[in-house]
Amino acid sequence: MRLLIIGSLSGQIGAASRIAIQRGAKVLQAEGVSQAMDVMRSGQGADLVMADVAFDIEQLLAEMKTERIHLPVVACGISTDSRAAVAAIKAGAKEYIPLPPDAALIAAVLEAVAAEQDTLVYADPATDRVLQMAKKVAPSPASVLIIGESGTGKELIAKYLHRNSPRKDKPFVAVNCAAIPGELLESELFGHEKGAFTGAVARRIGKFEEASGGTLLLDEISEMDIKLQAKLLRAIQEREIVRIGSNAPVKVDTRILATSNRNMEETVKAGKFREDLYFRLNVVKLAMPPLRDRPRDIDVLADHFAKICAEENGVPVRAVSAKAMAALKAYKWPGNVRELENCIHRAVLLAPGDEIDADAIMLDGDMGGPAASAASLVGRTVADVERDLIIDTLKHTLGNRTHAAKILGISIRTLRNKLNAYVQEGLSVPPPGVGETA
Repeated sequence: MRLLIIGSLSGQIGAASRIAIQRGAKVLQAEGVSQAMDVMRSGQGADLVMADVAFDIEQLLAEMKTERIHLPVVACGISTDSRAAVAAIKAGAKEYIPLPPDAALIAAVLEAVAAEQDTLVYADPATDRVLQMAKKVAPSPASVLIIGESGTGKELIAKYLHRNSPRKDKPFVAVNCAAIPGELLESELFGHEKGAFTGAVARRIGKFEEASGGTLLLDEISEMDIKLQAKLLRAIQEREIVRIGSNAPVKVDTRILATSNRNMEETVKAGKFREDLYFRLNVVKLAMPPLRDRPRDIDVLADHFAKICAEENGVPVRAVSAKAMAALKAYKWPGNVRELENCIHRAVLLAPGDEIDADAIMLDGDMGGPAASAASLVGRTVADVERDLIIDTLKHTLGNRTHAAKILGISIRTLRNKLNAYVQEGLSVPPPGVGETA
């Protein structure tokens, strides 16, 4: 765990640092937002940012977004400063920690971030076979290609490889090749010099350098532009990179892991992926089976998600009934583990009684299945589909805005803005849940 603290935390920087270090975190400190951005650009890396609310949290998050630095930010301030706490959360901070720092609270935040990154829950022999093979190849510096459908847990396997390797105390850095436009991905991987292009306000160390000594995960690598694949191949072969705007090569010692949800052999044959890069990455191949082929995992994952989601939403932890579990096992799970988590999250919010029964399990098949759902979308605008999704989710959560926002993956502020817009258009929206305001 790498923790970056911004500011003095109202004079409590020493105490907060000691608590974090005792919990196994490596702590970096920056005097202000500008210095913090320099730290994040420099390749020293961080997994979590704790920022003093004396600074403009909204500005910090905006600068991070501009430079595509995606890290959770926790705001800290004196416990009586409720106005600053609210402003920080509205700006996008994940949490607010009152000062002076409480050891248990900081530990919980660090553990939550670590758990979000590393949780690997399984019981099925099919998953165990993959992990046993992963454990054998983990000590090697060899590249590993992890394939499987979306939502099967490929990134968790990559982290498992890193944790069981000699590089475990060095950085694990992940890049989603599908989420970053091709013209920006080169800068993300190799870095750039100040002035190399419009918006390059300072030197930025790329992910190859940040991960040097550790592990670099290239997530969904099959989506990478074929022109950039040639530069990636050279970087892997020569173990050196050149920042954009520079002619000076930089040596790197980075183990490469890659994932894909495509059939890579067919992608190579179609000319969309370089064969030489494929062979360079495919020293070892790990195939993560879909959830429908791992029935025992459904048992333990459903119980795991039921516990986690109950704790997140402040409701009692309840067991999944035998009938509900049978319904879960009969479903094909096209969205795999990610879909199962969303399904259990809904069930935790909706289930009455002392257990989660089958009537709280809502699956795509109950609404006509994926094919029927796709057909019903043809000819409709994105705005119309989004509106119906938001309204339906609110109905499922009995009007609870907070729970609906979590299921939809948007902020409560964004949800309320959209609902206000629907009302202004003369549309009917579900009334707020108990104890909530519109």
